[in-house]
Amino acid sequence: QVQLVESGGDSVQAGGSLRLSCAASGYTGYYNRMGWFRQAPGKEREGVAAIYTGGGSPVIVDSVKGRFTISRDNAKNTMYLQMNDLKPEDTAMYYCAAGFMNGFSWRAFRYWGQGTQVTVSS
Repeated sequence: QVQLVESGGDSVQAGGSLRLSCAASGYTGYYNRMGWFRQAPGKEREGVAAIYTGGGSPVIVDSVKGRFTISRDNAKNTMYLQMNDLKPEDTAMYYCAAGFMNGFSWRAFRYWGQGTQVTVSS
């Protein structure tokens, strides 16, 4: 089993920064990709960024490209999402997820955290 715990969510003003963390525990062999998703009120959950645990280029959606950076510390089994130049439209619950996949698909994430709230005011 895999457990994921997010932290770092907060309320900030537009233009501010936050760093989200996702601590993973359990058997790491169950996943080779970790990612961040977000869900704003009244909207569907969307993938934001993902990373392969073995290294390589991350996947980052266009809406946050250049502002958000995903990284992972394998020694700590922790993934991060550095969010800069935050905008009100970034307001959402942010979820950490993990999954095992060949290639990449936002739909292949199987393990989920409980989420951490990010609120950006204008």
